[in-house]
Amino acid sequence: MPSLTRTILRPLLALAIGAAALSASAQTLRIGLAEDPDALDPTLARTFVGRLVFAGLCDKLFDIDEKLAIVPQLATGYQWSADSKSLTIKLRPDVTFHDGEKMDAAAVKFNIERHKNMPGSNRRGELAPVTSVDVVDAATVRLNLAAPFAPLLAQLTDRAGMMVSPKAAQAAGDKFGSAPVCSGPFRFVERVAQDRIVLERYANYWNKAAVHFDKVIFTPIPDATVRLANLRSGQLDFIERAAPSDMEKIINEKKLKTARITEIGYQGITINIGKSDKAKANPLGRDARVREAFELSLDRQGLVQVVMDNEAIAGNQWVAPSNTNYAKSLPIPKRDINRAKALLKEAGVTNPSFTLVTPTTSDAQRIALVVQAMSREAGFDVKIQAAEFATSLNMADKGDFEAYVLAWSGRPDPDGNLYSFHACKQPLNYSGYCDAQTDALIKQSRETLDPAQRKKVFEQVAARVLKERPIVYLYHRKWLWVYSPKLTGVREIPDGLLRLTGLKMS
Repeated sequence: MPSLTRTILRPLLALAIGAAALSASAQTLRIGLAEDPDALDPTLARTFVGRLVFAGLCDKLFDIDEKLAIVPQLATGYQWSADSKSLTIKLRPDVTFHDGEKMDAAAVKFNIERHKNMPGSNRRGELAPVTSVDVVDAATVRLNLAAPFAPLLAQLTDRAGMMVSPKAAQAAGDKFGSAPVCSGPFRFVERVAQDRIVLERYANYWNKAAVHFDKVIFTPIPDATVRLANLRSGQLDFIERAAPSDMEKIINEKKLKTARITEIGYQGITINIGKSDKAKANPLGRDARVREAFELSLDRQGLVQVVMDNEAIAGNQWVAPSNTNYAKSLPIPKRDINRAKALLKEAGVTNPSFTLVTPTTSDAQRIALVVQAMSREAGFDVKIQAAEFATSLNMADKGDFEAYVLAWSGRPDPDGNLYSFHACKQPLNYSGYCDAQTDALIKQSRETLDPAQRKKVFEQVAARVLKERPIVYLYHRKWLWVYSPKLTGVREIPDGLLRLTGLKMS
């Protein structure tokens, strides 16, 4: 006769094993963000953290890999026409949106046209050369161009290439971002502003074998120290943009995994030189000599050391000095306080004062404080105004600022760091810079397919833009990731976005 103890323990043990198996299969990935995203609508969105959420929510026609090579995602292949004025894309079969609707050529046509025509679209400039879209058949779509457009494939690796459900988008209109319906590995569940965004696994995802979590929760925590504390305590599994000052200690402790990825974007200060009346309200916006003096008051390497603990690369252009399209004829200017003072005297300005708007993120606020101290030596009086990130973007959009600490996460093609910021009246041209000759050169760079020729055109653009200084570029950060040692499958891609497919928790 079996013992009573063994008889009782067997079912309890079976229950325990079953519960453990259930727990292992129903896992939640918890990610700490440095900010709260803006609208979760690929057409309207403009924040980096929004792209982090989109990486799990909205698949794109193409993606990039660790070496910035363009790889298919919703597409399976593409072909340029002989005159490079049309791009034919073959689509992955049997893909559906989260509402069950088909992701086919008609859906792609709808999305490209929505990106181009929707009021407030931030994708309009990215797809400006696309004149029409043809549905060749259910699995084939053709994009027709006004002229050859070198950056097109790269544009389709980001939000311009994200596909949303036409049925859901038409029903929701401009409210679509509050309940987005895409075709990524996870579908939208809920959002509580400043608190959480919750996604859950989409059962009919085309690549569902690569999805190993049932739920993903994004939590915005602006303070990097608090984000790290939440990771250490087990409340989070992954945090983006750890404080540079914490990295050495984290690495030495060997309790958490880390990644350092040099970004393809930049950190800079955007100056209002023509966006609104505030451009003329202070000498920084009115006079290029004052902007040059401001730049010469800054020590970029000192900024990298103090603000980023050397976890960045100093730079003065929209691409890093290591980039093949960096204009070497326009190197980083050295700090020169005497020259800065002479320029201010030449401009007839003494002790110029302006307000520097900064997001509430810790790194942006450190930049503002260091810039304030450095420029003071040349005679500048910089006042700092902190604003929540989405609020600061709205201020920039309206021209309600004099200068603004703004980071750009970058795009694989240099045009993605250039066109929307410096071409006349583009959605992200917060400075209000507009120059006909610069516009003509940017247009030429977009239509030039030969890389060597493009580089020469980029150098001409840089010569004009850097003279006017609508943006004072400071440095190129390293994406600093810290995550649980149990999390595997993390891919280090230079756009700084965590791909959720392939991730597992051991």
